[in-house]
Amino acid sequence: MAKRVFLIVLDSFGIGAEPDAAQFGDAGTNTLAAIAAHPNFKGEHLAELGLFNLDGVTCGTPCANPVGSFARLREASAGKDTTIGHWEIAGLLSAEPLPTFPDGFPQELLDAFTAKTGYKVLCNKPYSGTEVIRDYGEEHMKTGALIVYTSADSVFQIAANEALVPVEKLYEICAQARELLTGKYGVGRVIARPFVGDCAANFTRTSRRHDYSLVPPKDTMLDALQAAGKATIGVGKIHDIFAGKGVGETIRTSGNTEGLQVTLELADRDFEGLAFVNLVDFDMLYGHRRDVAGYAAAAAEFNDWLPAFRAKMRPGDILMVTADHGCDPGYTKTTDHTREYVPFLVCGDEIRAGVNLHTRYSFATIADTVCRSLNVPYCASGCGVYDEICK
Repeated sequence: MAKRVFLIVLDSFGIGAEPDAAQFGDAGTNTLAAIAAHPNFKGEHLAELGLFNLDGVTCGTPCANPVGSFARLREASAGKDTTIGHWEIAGLLSAEPLPTFPDGFPQELLDAFTAKTGYKVLCNKPYSGTEVIRDYGEEHMKTGALIVYTSADSVFQIAANEALVPVEKLYEICAQARELLTGKYGVGRVIARPFVGDCAANFTRTSRRHDYSLVPPKDTMLDALQAAGKATIGVGKIHDIFAGKGVGETIRTSGNTEGLQVTLELADRDFEGLAFVNLVDFDMLYGHRRDVAGYAAAAAEFNDWLPAFRAKMRPGDILMVTADHGCDPGYTKTTDHTREYVPFLVCGDEIRAGVNLHTRYSFATIADTVCRSLNVPYCASGCGVYDEICK
């Protein structure tokens, strides 16, 4: 049995449209294919994990001797967002999609928001995060009203200039909004979106984003691991996604580079359990902004990081690499997430090499595999693969 599992989520690193992608407006999307064709992309170490051996992956060169086991996973839940994706990774399926607001939020909700927080609202429509501060930032600075917007995902986002609304105050407002957004208005996440600058030409979002998620309605693998006395370390926005439920230790990061450094440092720490890492830049900085070059460079950074981490792995360590949805930077019909398969790449001294698990239904395959590898009972909404890949 394993002692430590390092589960790394490359946020939005999809590998091709799922069969029902057209129902989500995402037919033909393929995040991996979009970036693999760019000169910034490097993937030789990802290839060693079996990335280009996966079902349906036609870009890149398959590895003759992958170092671990690998599968393509299809999402079982009704969604394509961060919350639903991570919950399913952790074993919780969502039969119903979280509510979205393509026409903006109802006036009764906005009135309640103003009454609770004391702030009026600007925008109230689906919008790109970078464009909304450009188009509404100056009015926000003049009036003091907050920029409230959404997207195709289940989110209530609040943007405010740090010079006008200090970050801690913005966090307080978002916490108040989270209290309001329940029931039929129960969006997956309330997101604080601070920005800086003094005019539309130089408004820039900062790294002090903060998410306020719904509490998972049932226990996940994190709760099962905690109950068994295992460590549950959340790196990046893991705490936010699960509203802290089941997360024993939180290490917040400013982005991918810091997240990778933290993960290297965790490899030098003594613990038994799970390090659950989210690398958000793929999605936040490059996917939504449809920045193929930036996304490809971020993939190259992760690729180049892999040998250093693998060199630190101890006997009984398992590395798992996956994603929570797609966000194809080459798909310009929208700027939203895309409904895609995700990779599940697994290696370690206890893991068989070269095992192609082909396509499995449900990201919850991961939860069951994590718990089985750590010898923790957990009835996940998926079928794990530990017995197929362990030596």
